[in-house]
Amino acid sequence: MGRGLALLLLPLALLAAPAEGGTEEEVKIEVLHLPEACSPKSKKGDLLNAHYDGFLASDGSKFYCSRTQNEGHPKWFVLGVGQVIKGLDIGMMNMCPGEKRKVTIPPSLAYGQQGYAQGKIPPNATLIFEIELYAVNKGPRSVEAFNQIDKDSDKKLSELEISQYLKEEFAKDGKTRHPSVHDEVLADIFKKNDHDGDGFISAKEYNVYQHEEL
Repeated sequence: MGRGLALLLLPLALLAAPAEGGTEEEVKIEVLHLPEACSPKSKKGDLLNAHYDGFLASDGSKFYCSRTQNEGHPKWFVLGVGQVIKGLDIGMMNMCPGEKRKVTIPPSLAYGQQGYAQGKIPPNATLIFEIELYAVNKGPRSVEAFNQIDKDSDKKLSELEISQYLKEEFAKDGKTRHPSVHDEVLADIFKKNDHDGDGFISAKEYNVYQHEEL
């Protein structure tokens, strides 16, 4: 797996896992730092850039640090679509660039009864994440983005259209990224959305959030 794809979808201890058990518990959010200008705020479908450290609540031991991965670059992922565990999808909603949070996630919204041995997370573990958010961009699969990308208004997205959109979004924060990040994010979008393999992402294939606007 390439570095960029791992960066976006498979950070070591943050693979999406189904919750197990009965009553769903709540994510506890503590705001550690809030910038004076707190905008934009993150929502489902946004493309986020963040650093985070993960700890076991039971003994405080650190099981993950994003700063030790990918030469210390922050992680990119789409919020609210299962690219991280459910508790992080919840805990990072309505968060703005520059904000820092401490998020406590119960087992039912993390790795449940099975745990995640590869990530050194035992069964029924409550997890604590310290998060610093750097950027909130419109995700490549939001309703607004679909209409922006679909330059010819044919209700389907070509590889060229999505590639150009990603370049424009990545350029907005002025950060330097390895070219492979763009290529692998683009390839992953088509892998997960071009279900009929025709080289285009139709409005139906793209509409992972079931919005009526598409």
